[in-house]
Parts: sequence; C-alpha cells; structure tokens
Amino acid sequence: MEGVGPGEAAPRPHLAGGRNIAMKVPVHQYEETVRFYRDVLGMEQIEELLPAIGFRFGVNQLWLDQTPGMSQAELWLEIVTDDTKAAAELMAAEGIARCDAIEPLGENFDGFWISSPAQIIHLVDHKSGAW
Repeated sequence: MEGVGPGEAAPRPHLAGGRNIAMKVPVHQYEETVRFYRDVLGMEQIEELLPAIGFRFGVNQLWLDQTPGMSQAELWLEIVTDDTKAAAELMAAEGIARCDAIEPLGENFDGFWISSPAQIIHLVDHKSGAW
C-alpha cells in the first residue's frame, strides 16, 4: 500500500456487514418467491427503488433478483468498508478469490466481488455507496 514503509504493517481497512442481502432466484421460482415474502410473510416491500424488488428484513434489506441460468437460489451478502482499495489489497494478501466477472458493477462503482472459502458471494463496497 502507498505510504507504508519497509517493515511497517499496512493499515487495516474497517470492514462491516452491510444491510443488503441479495437472493439470486431462478426464473422458474421468482414469482412464487416474491409472493412468499410479500403475501405469505407480509414483509414490507421497498417501493423507492423499483423496479428492483426488495423487502424490509428486520434491520436488513432482502433483494430478490431474477437470475436466468440458475437451477437453485443463492444468497449474496454485502460487506461495507471505508477503503475499498485497502480492502482489495487485504483480500489479495489473504488469498481470497476475486470474482468480478460474476455480475457487472459499472465502471464508476466503488466495489468488487469476492467469494468466501465456503463459496458465498460477497459484494465489498464503499459504505457511502451502499443502498
């Protein structure tokens, strides 16, 4: 990292769980999954970010993403940080796999994708850009 001299430890970025959980749902299960959270569980739908479908899930936000080509649902989690560059360097130093090709974030998005050792996808993004 810049500003770190020989023998000095790099400052560790602050990392915390974000409030966003994404459920990637196969097309054939999507409508019933939306109905389950909206009608069966009665969760409050997040209206201000339509057409994205999300629900208030306690202190978190659960986003349902219709995902063609999947055979089963996956949960993706958000990690927020105050320094995405330092976080990326920490992940590389720890041997954590980057998987940016999994879903485009846009060239101006301050974040990246990683996979945990248990193959759970995490979005690492700057806390100021989190929804």
